[in-house]
Amino acid sequence: MPIVNRIAEFHPEITAWRHDLHAHPELLFDVHRTAASVVEKLKAFGCDEVVAGIGRTGVVGVIRGNKAGSRTIGLRADMDALPIEEATGLSYTSTVPGKMHACGHDGHTAMLLGAAKYLAETRNFAGTAVVIFQPAEEGGGGGREMVKDGMMDRFGIEEVYGMHNYPGFPVGDFAIRPGPMMAAADRIYIDIEGLGGHAARPHTTIDTVLVGSAIVNQLQSIVSRNVDPLESAVVSITQFHAGTADNIIPQTAQLRGTARSLTPETRDLVEKRVREVVEGTAALYGAKATVNYKRDYPVTVNHERQTAFAAEVASQVVGKERVDTTVPPVMGAEDFSFMLNARPGAFIFIGNGDSAGLHHPAYNFNDEVIPVGTSYWVRLVETALRG
Repeated sequence: MPIVNRIAEFHPEITAWRHDLHAHPELLFDVHRTAASVVEKLKAFGCDEVVAGIGRTGVVGVIRGNKAGSRTIGLRADMDALPIEEATGLSYTSTVPGKMHACGHDGHTAMLLGAAKYLAETRNFAGTAVVIFQPAEEGGGGGREMVKDGMMDRFGIEEVYGMHNYPGFPVGDFAIRPGPMMAAADRIYIDIEGLGGHAARPHTTIDTVLVGSAIVNQLQSIVSRNVDPLESAVVSITQFHAGTADNIIPQTAQLRGTARSLTPETRDLVEKRVREVVEGTAALYGAKATVNYKRDYPVTVNHERQTAFAAEVASQVVGKERVDTTVPPVMGAEDFSFMLNARPGAFIFIGNGDSAGLHHPAYNFNDEVIPVGTSYWVRLVETALRG
């Protein structure tokens, strides 16, 4: 496995950065300690520019090669953690109750920092590498905010690349595909108004628990009976709030959930049917229901040329036989999608080995991934910006 020798030397140092980030998780845009650490390191590496506060708390570093070249590419890592109580028992376990790096963003940030250190030291490329450290990937839309803040134009980014660890794939393996890579994610908020009353006299009420239960069941017919079987979609109700006592039929109920899709047509269909099913089912029981359907992250769509290029670079690092270019799309979502909507690029998965799954209290980023992922970043810049 042709890991860059200098990066192999950095491995213990990058690992120490990762462990520090893991022990001090921060949520959404409130990543002030993490961003300050990133800024401090990028300045120490000698980056030509280091700019904080992009998209509220994002950080951008600019590294210019030592050869003439006009092209600029961006590399992105996410910084935020999740509101989960850690259950790993690690020596560097989270020091913040109720927060942990359960998605590996600590590893993503550390690997890109390692690449920035190497690139600032060697500068063996023609053009400009822009390292992007993004807040609020976990539901806050930090990628959207950095794009809205003018990042692409301000730093002249022409192509942009992202990477995410993938539990269950062997360490050293990569996976990528052109076209839809990850799903659009929409938020569903349903409020039901019935008629409350005594639980012993249900005939005098309009039972919002019954109405809500019927709505949950009927929503499952959308994917099974409205979406083309050759397309992909998910509708999941994940919260049901109603009632205050065991002998009171509640006046109101609230349902919350998510919808996922891989094409604009399916996304439109799912939203339309969610509204119709919710309102129609409630009406059958004499209740009223309102739907607030919020379109959140769009589909993460890899551009064909950049995907082929990213796969070739990954093959340089680990060998072609360890790069899967036909991996099925994932119904999870990524706000790197906003960056890919703004500029051509590609998002790649890197194996995390036999670890707990993402967003699990026992998950941990695998430190063996660090030299592989960091080498990928370095080779991507040096190959894309070859003089």
